[in-house]
Amino acid sequence: MKKLFIILSFFFTVALNAQNALKVVVTDSTTNEPIIGVAVQIEGTSLGNVTDTEGVAEINNPPKGKHNLVVSFVGYRKFVLPLEFPLSDAAILKIKLASEVEDLEVVTVSASRTNSRIEDIATKVEVLGAEDVEEENSIKPANIGSLLGDLSIIHIQQNSAVSGASSVRMQGLDGKYTQILRDGLPLYEGFSGSFGILQIPPLDLKQIEIIKGSNSTLYGGGAIGGLINLVSKEPTAETDVSLTLNQSTLRETNVNGFYAKRFDKLGLTMFAGHTVQKAVDVNGDGFSDVPEVSGTFIHPRIFYYFNPTTILKVGVNSLFENRIGGDISVIDFKADSLHAFYEKNKSARNSLDFQFNTDLNNNKVSAKGVFSVFDRAVEQSGFLFQGQQTSSFVEVSDFIKLKNNDLVFGVNWTDDKFEKKASDPTAIANYENQTTGAFIQNGWQINPKWLIEAGIRGDFLTRNVGNSEFFVLPRIAILLKAMPDLTFRLSAGTGYKVPNIFTQETVAGSFRDLRPLSINVKSEQSTSLNGDINFHALLKGDIGLYLNQAFYVTRITNAVIAKGNGFVNATYAVQSLGSDTYVRLKKGHVELYLGFNHTISDGDNKPILFAPRDKFSMTFSYDIEGEWRFGLENSWVGNQYISETAKAPDFWFFAGMIERKFSKNVSVVLNAENLLDERQSRRETLFTGSPQRPDFKALYMPIDGRVVNLALRIKL
Repeated sequence: MKKLFIILSFFFTVALNAQNALKVVVTDSTTNEPIIGVAVQIEGTSLGNVTDTEGVAEINNPPKGKHNLVVSFVGYRKFVLPLEFPLSDAAILKIKLASEVEDLEVVTVSASRTNSRIEDIATKVEVLGAEDVEEENSIKPANIGSLLGDLSIIHIQQNSAVSGASSVRMQGLDGKYTQILRDGLPLYEGFSGSFGILQIPPLDLKQIEIIKGSNSTLYGGGAIGGLINLVSKEPTAETDVSLTLNQSTLRETNVNGFYAKRFDKLGLTMFAGHTVQKAVDVNGDGFSDVPEVSGTFIHPRIFYYFNPTTILKVGVNSLFENRIGGDISVIDFKADSLHAFYEKNKSARNSLDFQFNTDLNNNKVSAKGVFSVFDRAVEQSGFLFQGQQTSSFVEVSDFIKLKNNDLVFGVNWTDDKFEKKASDPTAIANYENQTTGAFIQNGWQINPKWLIEAGIRGDFLTRNVGNSEFFVLPRIAILLKAMPDLTFRLSAGTGYKVPNIFTQETVAGSFRDLRPLSINVKSEQSTSLNGDINFHALLKGDIGLYLNQAFYVTRITNAVIAKGNGFVNATYAVQSLGSDTYVRLKKGHVELYLGFNHTISDGDNKPILFAPRDKFSMTFSYDIEGEWRFGLENSWVGNQYISETAKAPDFWFFAGMIERKFSKNVSVVLNAENLLDERQSRRETLFTGSPQRPDFKALYMPIDGRVVNLALRIKL
């Protein structure tokens, strides 16, 4: 009996000690990944431990009574939990630590098709969030061109001094290689993309997603240099009413309004805006450097919520715009035999789009589509060109969320048709391109550190001008989360671009000289490799640091170039090789962004023209909460070729803004662009030839000079 009592006492003591053991599991609050090396300590004692590779720390025999459990790790907020020992049972505490880096807010990316957080995507995506878009609404209410141009990876090139048409260049490539989507739908291609970003107001947007390099598996051809997805605002239970009134020294007036509200199963958003821009001859040469513009934009959307996981969205996009540029005397109705040159553009864009999404457990089915009609009439000193582009796009896709896999697959159909209306004679003909495609992509989460994303697309293209083509587009991307604060990405893929005469570059000149596509011209094809390193941390003094270093290379074959009386495929390859550095620092109400891009792009051993090889960007902001906001930005553009051997002068661009917040809902913004008044016309004349038939030079820097605007923002 005595031996039995000793044995039972031993096991009872062991069991009691086990009950009094404390096991703590520590993970990151946003990634849910275990954190290694976290200090777990009972305050006021020497008892403690650090977490292992699984994020687990154990403390045996904690002292009786009330004590604080302190969990701490560099870069995370300290976590303190009051406990009373002994605990009733063997305890396993699961603790999530939140990062102290203030600027790492949770951002989901719709362009990924999985609505994943930006940190969990194998493809590098840069997001301009609601704060950036809202600020742009006070600086450039009419369009998002200035906002995109603030990024070092993007260069906005003005193609025409007469119409003001611009193109978006990424990675040193022509503007035709950048694809612009609205809520994942194509709206700004070919003939309808002539003014593109000049007709997209920021007040209507929630965020802008920028994917660098090809992403053809999910979106098909067109995004060889990069993809920009404009994400519209959606209604919430809280009523959102915003109004922006703006006036600039460049004689531009803007009135924009937005309304959003959800009523149980029904939701509504409505944007309406009107812009009036008077023609301005900045340099006094008799020709407009800023065209006269009158444009009205309407974008209503209706949302119907069948249940919490099923929603239907239907929207209408309508734009009506008139613009005229050229001889100021003509614009002022004082034309004569000497003053006769002008260009009038009258355009109307009407589109109907829908999106249907339903979530069946881990199975998300989506159907979306758009039908768009774009009419444009161009009159150039009596020469008339009129055309209509009709575009259709329909897609059905499925996203299946498995334990370690994110599977996306779908099919889509695209139709792009151009028909020339009553016009003066030109060499171009009507065309129609139809594409039927299917895609599949799988993201395999091997473990918390490794994600491999692989996909393939097949597109069959039929053309009434040229031969039919079939494209197989594979892609692979890898994400390594080496540490909670350090990640690596690498992706490789292929893409293609359907030949089209209506690029933003070709329509900048005379429509009399439009060239047709040669009958045997093939689609352009590309291969690209993109990689980047991301690091974020909390520096001494509570300074949040975010660093991204990207590298990329793109090779394009069958590039479509103008030759003779038409467009043909080049016999040489076009190549782009570069790096992009992004640094963001934030401490309290102070924020600093630095960016530097270096790109070498050429073809046939000749530099790509009007693609700066170097661009530096800086943005600084200081916010006194609820009262003031100050901002400064500058950029430097260098090593830009304007011919095979000649470079454009390097130049700086400076801007500044002050916002006074009178209340939570009312503020006034004073903004000044191009403080140094950098203009190409200060370095050379902008045209040669006679006033009746001027020959305008290609543009490599701003021509509108210094601009100051005052905006009133009201939010109800």
